[in-house]
Amino acid sequence: MTHNNIQELSLEAVMGERFGRYSKYIIQERALPDIRDGLKPVQRRILFAMNQDGNTYDKAFRKSAKSVGNVMGNFHPHGDSSIYEAMVRLSQDWKLREPLIEMHGNNGSMDGDPPAAMRYTEARLSKIASEMLRDIDKKTVDMVLNFDDTEYEPMVLPARFPNLLVNGSTGISAGYATEIPTHNLKETIDATIYLLEHPQAQLPELMRFVKGPDFPTGGILQGLDGIKKAYETGRGRTILRARTQIESLRGGKEQIVVTEIPYEVNKASLVKHIDELRLLKKVEGIAEVRDESDREGLRIVVELKKNANAQGILNFLLKNTDLQISYNFNMVAINNKRPEHVGLKKILTAYIAHQRDVTTKRTQFDLNKAKARAHIVEGLIKMLSILDEVIKTIRGSKNKADAQKNLVVSFQFTQKQAEAIVSLQLYRLTNTDVVALEEEAKDLREHIEKYENILGNQKELDKVIKKELLTIVKNYATQRRTEIQAEIENIQVETEVTVAQEDVMVLVSHDGYVKRSSLRSFNASGNAENGLKDEDYPILQTTANTLNHLLIFTNKGHVIYRPVHEISEQRWKDTGEHLSQTVGLDADEVVLKAYIFKDLEQTGNFVFATREGFIKQTPLNELKPGRTYKTRASSFIKLKKNSDDVILINYQENIRQDLQVFCITNAAYGLRYDLSEVPVNGAKAAGVKCMDLRDDYLISVLLVSENDVVGVLTQRGAFKKMKVSEVTKTTRARRGVQIMRELKRNPHRIILAQIINDNQTFRLLTNKQETIDISPKDHPFGDRYSNGSFLLDVETQGIPVTWNNLEMETTNSSTDEKE
Repeated sequence: MTHNNIQELSLEAVMGERFGRYSKYIIQERALPDIRDGLKPVQRRILFAMNQDGNTYDKAFRKSAKSVGNVMGNFHPHGDSSIYEAMVRLSQDWKLREPLIEMHGNNGSMDGDPPAAMRYTEARLSKIASEMLRDIDKKTVDMVLNFDDTEYEPMVLPARFPNLLVNGSTGISAGYATEIPTHNLKETIDATIYLLEHPQAQLPELMRFVKGPDFPTGGILQGLDGIKKAYETGRGRTILRARTQIESLRGGKEQIVVTEIPYEVNKASLVKHIDELRLLKKVEGIAEVRDESDREGLRIVVELKKNANAQGILNFLLKNTDLQISYNFNMVAINNKRPEHVGLKKILTAYIAHQRDVTTKRTQFDLNKAKARAHIVEGLIKMLSILDEVIKTIRGSKNKADAQKNLVVSFQFTQKQAEAIVSLQLYRLTNTDVVALEEEAKDLREHIEKYENILGNQKELDKVIKKELLTIVKNYATQRRTEIQAEIENIQVETEVTVAQEDVMVLVSHDGYVKRSSLRSFNASGNAENGLKDEDYPILQTTANTLNHLLIFTNKGHVIYRPVHEISEQRWKDTGEHLSQTVGLDADEVVLKAYIFKDLEQTGNFVFATREGFIKQTPLNELKPGRTYKTRASSFIKLKKNSDDVILINYQENIRQDLQVFCITNAAYGLRYDLSEVPVNGAKAAGVKCMDLRDDYLISVLLVSENDVVGVLTQRGAFKKMKVSEVTKTTRARRGVQIMRELKRNPHRIILAQIINDNQTFRLLTNKQETIDISPKDHPFGDRYSNGSFLLDVETQGIPVTWNNLEMETTNSSTDEKE
């Protein structure tokens, strides 16, 4: 036995061909609306089946299950749940601008509640749905056989109003999705009539009528440019936000009241989300969130605490909840059996063409019917003039067919006239009045003339369409619900709204550990138990507010920004979070300075200097953080490749005219000049030459006044106190003068220097973890040529690493750092 119908095909070919057929089906016959009536096949079948059953607005409601069964059995061979879901959506006045079905019972809610089962609900077509189906029995649309070839169903409904725009559509198919918003009925019909009268009208003219979408849930739509783009290309982005107002309460309190929410936002989920933000303390100042919606309308109340920033909280909620959403137009519809991105004019043009076609077919149907009736009336009038002969002829005939034949032969009646005469019941002869027939004949002639005029003249045809559209506006028009605003408002969320204001203890260490602790934890642990490793030490340790800003500077020219409230909160005994966990530091990168600011809008300057001898001033506003501040450090100075580190970071809140730069090198050279000689550059600049170094390198650059005193430490453990006036003030980029006597054997090399005064005590830390306290008042002043006195034995105690003012250890705030 041979099988000649077996084909050998590759899997790719079979999959491609089958998926192509499936895609074509779901694009054309399931998920996308027709541009003419704005309906998907299942919606069209529901309306047609209910109309066919007489389940209309002027009749009693019927069980939804009955309608679903009729649709499934006759037209839509799919699951009953999909049919019922489509039916329910057609009845939901928060989804459709003009619902096409009226439903008794639970048809769902804005909270996302499911509708009751179809055995419990009742439904019928709404009054406006009758306009979608009007004249369908007059052969106005093409009919095709259903799935089992037992009945005919329409390919499209007559749709006497532009349903695609009025009720919108949403759906997903293979390779295509559609998102068409709802519109105002009157605006849409006004634009249709204008385009009917002005076929060359452009989009700006049509948008004089159609301002934008009109959602059933109202709201405020922002972004006229996005609307214009969508109406032109089918794609566009806008912002849709809730309608809110701030109301005052007794006791100085306020509440935010929401009366309209964005289209297709789940109200219950929205209320829950706002309440979660309150519970998780993502936003400060919300006391309670309530849903007070009832039959009178939607009302969500966000009650605020006393003295809360109502507008700031509202901005936060708009930005972080579905009180404001991005609405993206994606207007795809089936046009000439193909999916297309369609704009406003194309939709209206296609609708007008459909209405011309429907009205033409209806007029032709009415004309044919009038002509047929006129022909019969003509025969009846003729019959009445020879009634006795006609009766005699009929009585002399053998049967009905013979009577018809005899009337045609004897009196030249047509077949249809003869059939009407012999079918006439005898009692009709009692009141058959030739005058009434002549009146009917005259009326029919007028109708025939009118119908022929409409069919022969497109202007008359358009007049009929316009008149019927205006009647729909008169009967069904409603006020616009959605407000259109031209510009998208840029929402700024103030930090005060999202952060609880409190004072905390902030610590930044030399090795890059950062933490914040409550004052309670700090006071319980004590200053000594800061959780740092033995070799590490604090660069900044201060009390700060959670609304303050922290800038951290490293020796590799990096600046790291952290809002204080974003710093990891830990116990004071804990080490803290290392900066490399977020921004990625080099292995040998360390923190040099850290500053706390109340805001970053100050007008002060930073002074930066490097070991290689470059110096610059940079304004604070040049160091403002970018969007990626959480994961990437910014640069505050351009360093040479493989260079050493930055040696001076100093912030001047008020630019003092008397400040001078005092440069000290490792080989004990000093140079002093006015700070005004240092130019102000941006964060990317390297700066200018600070000092003529030759083979030397800078060890310290201090910002001093004329009467300041400087202390220096050498690698041999010597300490020297000298007045800055010992170094004569000159100009920038000079070699300078020696500030220690040069020894032939083991000369002193300066490793640390800072401004000191006799009222301070300094704690010196060595590389062997030894600490030595220095009291400057115990040391005499030295001139330029003295080498000071020895403080420690570097062989046993180690080489000095850093020294800090003991009085500043726990109050090392930005104000203390500012010179």
